[in-house]
Amino acid sequence: MEKKWILAAQPDADEVDRLQKAISENLFPIERPLVSLLINRGITTLEAANEFFNPDISKLHDPFLMKNMDKAVERLSQAVINNERIMVYGDYDVDGTSAVALLYSFLSEIIGSDYKKYIEYYIPDRYTEGYGISTQGIEYCRDNNINLLISLDCGIKAVEKVALANQYGIDVIICDHHLAGDELPEAVAILDPKCDGCPYPYKELSGCGVGFKLIQGYCKRFDLPDQLWLSKMDLVAISIASDIVAMTGENRILAYYGLIIINRFPRVGIKSIIEQSNIKVHYPPKEDTIFSRVISISDLVFYVGPRINATGRVKSGRESVRLLICEDEDKSVDIGKMINMQNNERRELDKNATAEAVEMILKSEYLNKKSIVIYNHTWVKGIIGIVASRLVEEFYRPTIVLTKSPDGLITGSARSVKEYDIYAGIDACSDLLEHFGGHKYAAGLSLKEENLPAFMERFEQQVSNYLKDTVFVPEIEVDAELDLTEIKSSFVTNLKKFAPFGPENMMPVFWSKNVVEEGNGRLINDKHLKMRVLYRNKSCQSIDAIAFNLSEHYKRISDGEDFDILYHVEENTWNNNTTIQLNIKDIKFAR
Repeated sequence: MEKKWILAAQPDADEVDRLQKAISENLFPIERPLVSLLINRGITTLEAANEFFNPDISKLHDPFLMKNMDKAVERLSQAVINNERIMVYGDYDVDGTSAVALLYSFLSEIIGSDYKKYIEYYIPDRYTEGYGISTQGIEYCRDNNINLLISLDCGIKAVEKVALANQYGIDVIICDHHLAGDELPEAVAILDPKCDGCPYPYKELSGCGVGFKLIQGYCKRFDLPDQLWLSKMDLVAISIASDIVAMTGENRILAYYGLIIINRFPRVGIKSIIEQSNIKVHYPPKEDTIFSRVISISDLVFYVGPRINATGRVKSGRESVRLLICEDEDKSVDIGKMINMQNNERRELDKNATAEAVEMILKSEYLNKKSIVIYNHTWVKGIIGIVASRLVEEFYRPTIVLTKSPDGLITGSARSVKEYDIYAGIDACSDLLEHFGGHKYAAGLSLKEENLPAFMERFEQQVSNYLKDTVFVPEIEVDAELDLTEIKSSFVTNLKKFAPFGPENMMPVFWSKNVVEEGNGRLINDKHLKMRVLYRNKSCQSIDAIAFNLSEHYKRISDGEDFDILYHVEENTWNNNTTIQLNIKDIKFAR
């Protein structure tokens, strides 16, 4: 699909000069294009640049700035002191399972060797219980004499379920990061920086991040060693990467130090997942040891996160928690292999469902519409969100993928394009729905089968009315134009200092014009282009480049045509040899 390239407005030249001089004199010599990137990311002073390039644990906010933190810590400590039974309850995705592993590990450490008498963890079944605190989960707590339930990455809208827990004499602490509804649950304490009236300075924590603040607050209140919370930042980093939260403020600090733990002292479960991903990493025994491959946020997003997620999509998210809290290396290898098999199964289900959906769309009138709402009762509920995302990539329309749920309802996942608030569109059809929730670009919903035709018609109406004159062309936002001659080792070294990357600090996209292929370009698996690029009439060395899924351009490139490229600058490590590589995102020809 043809894409529109949008070049970001470039900052004032005098401002770039001023900041470049300040950074170069006080921090390190920095290239002008990278200073422009900083300014466009809101970093305009030497102080802000120093904070950005040198994340500092001491800059984490006091956990007691979060509303109700004192109540949550007090109730949790009461449960620990009185040997009450505690249930750590979390969602089945990466954020939820990593949060459960974090709090469960912490409690096991402070309770001691007989901790299994007093703490359990619970992950709801995606298919029979659905998202969040479930009736079945509450009843399990009742039947197993649980006194305190702590929910992580869910619970902020569980008004009825918390009322049921209260009815059974079970206290609830909610740790969530989603937006609250009109009514809050009657919990002992609600920790959610997005709740009205919460003065916590940073609002973009992951669900696991909120759980992290709870254990940090507990340690501060009882003067416990900082190591108890410092050692859990690896789990927070995984949640930040996988839940696609902003890579700013506290999240940047937590991700930065979490990656250090993962690269130097990985817990056996994470190490097992990395090995199953076939990423070759040498874990250094000393700080100054140089190793060939560094695990990045991108690795967590594309390799680690999907494997942790796969258990909740295919079977049970409990297996991911079991791996993340495992302390036995042999057991972790076995669990890791099993999870990898489930991830392979998930891939196959996803691939088949996506192919079926694309075929259905191409054979129908969908491409004459502004939206896609597609239903197949045989698709697996756990993968329809992935399918919806792939269809948006393919057809660039607000998309809802639906399947049949075990409870008889039709359930769906919605994904949107930049131009449309899909949550608002679904909300306008709420009288036809049983449940729905989400945000601007992603949502979930369920409805009775008899309401499906009316829903499809009304949703299309909503989208069409709002996007009446919109021509669906996906856009790529470009950070800056770059001359290939500027891409030197010092440039790449400084660019790496922008990591960890994520929303609001994405890996920069550069634009270089009128390049040619050196003459040895080739296809990989008939899908990807491997080549070296340079300028036709400029004195410069060629640079390695990989263009995934852009094989349709191979002939024109091989014929020697000039072309423009959008790309990330990265390092490629192969056989312990690291080189600069352009990861090309799109190609356009000069004529």
